Amino acid sequence: MIDLAEESFKMRNDPSQISVSEETRERLEKIHPRTLNEKRTREGPVAWVLIFPTTRTLMQEFIRNEITEKDLLDRTPLGVTYQSIYLCSALVLPEHRGKGLAKALCIDAIKAIQKQHPIESLFVWAFSAEGKSLAESVARAVELPLKERRID
Repeated sequence: MIDLAEESFKMRNDPSQISVSEETRERLEKIHPRTLNEKRTREGPVAWVLIFPTTRTLMQEFIRNEITEKDLLDRTPLGVTYQSIYLCSALVLPEHRGKGLAKALCIDAIKAIQKQHPIESLFVWAFSAEGKSLAESVARAVELPLKERRID
C-alpha cells in the first residue's frame, strides 16, 4: 500500500502534501475517529481511504490554492463543528479494483462523521481521472455538493 501511495501521489517529492506518519495518524484520530478507513482480507489491507472533516473557511482557502494540503490538516482546529469533508486519498490494490470498496469506505465514514457534524459539502484534489470519478460518485451517493481544487 505504501508503494501504491507513493506511485499515485508522489508524496516524497512534495512536502506540501500529507504524509501519513504516526504523528499524522494521531492528529487525524483527534479530528475524528473515522478519518482512516480500510478494508482487509486475510492477506491484509486491500483498500484504504483517508478523509477528514474541516471548516468551511479552510476548505475555501484550500480550493483557492491559498494553503497546502499539509496546512489544511495542520490548521484544522480540534473540538469545533465542521462543515466540509476533504476526500484526501483512496488506494485499492489492483486486483481488488472495480468492486466499489473505496466508495463504500468513503460513504460509511462520511455518514459516521455526519452524525456529529452538519456537513454541507465535500472537496477533493484529484490526482487522477479515477480519483475524480470516485469523488463524484461518493458526492452523488451522499447527496452533497463536491468542490474541486485544480492540480497546479
